[in-house]
Amino acid sequence: MTLSYLLSEIITGLKGAGVMEIIAALAGIASVWFSKREHILVYPVGLVNTIFYTYLSFSSHLIGEAAVNLYYTIISLWGWYLWNKKDEKHKPELRVTESTAREKGFQILFFGLLYVIIFFSLTYLKKAFAPGAIPWADALASASAFTGMYLMAKKKLESWYWWIITNIASIPLYFVKGFVVTSLYYIILLGLAIAGYLSWKKKIKVAA
Repeated sequence: MTLSYLLSEIITGLKGAGVMEIIAALAGIASVWFSKREHILVYPVGLVNTIFYTYLSFSSHLIGEAAVNLYYTIISLWGWYLWNKKDEKHKPELRVTESTAREKGFQILFFGLLYVIIFFSLTYLKKAFAPGAIPWADALASASAFTGMYLMAKKKLESWYWWIITNIASIPLYFVKGFVVTSLYYIILLGLAIAGYLSWKKKIKVAA
């Protein structure tokens, strides 16, 4: 793949981007920015992103990503509730924390189990209903996103590790499907995820 071909595909994709994809991408960027700042708006803004991408992913045979965004929508409501809870001093009850070794082991097992389930499910769906599916890549992006979203709701530092994996996997996944705006969007999210990790890591050190 030459650079000129890549630039041509990007320009063509940008010209053909739909309004829904653009709005979803902008909402997603804003949502991650709010999560980096540990701001409650991460969830209401994020819901715009997840609902729109559920539709876009499903319509393009990215079944795993569609399932992830539907899951995002549900977990966002739960996370919104957790982040909004206040203690007796009217301060957020939930604090940014780092997982224990045992919790990290559980997270890896959780991811591994999800990857296997999603991969074999998509392999079947590819044959039966969705010939355009890419099982291994979609399963990687999906399983890591499931893990990251769950940990984000609990304000765990490790959520950013999984977001970084999700973003790296999603950049080429959406590009080959013609969603160039979304592919560029994941490049931006990758940078924000790294910044988010550093920001939350600093908060933990300050609180220690």
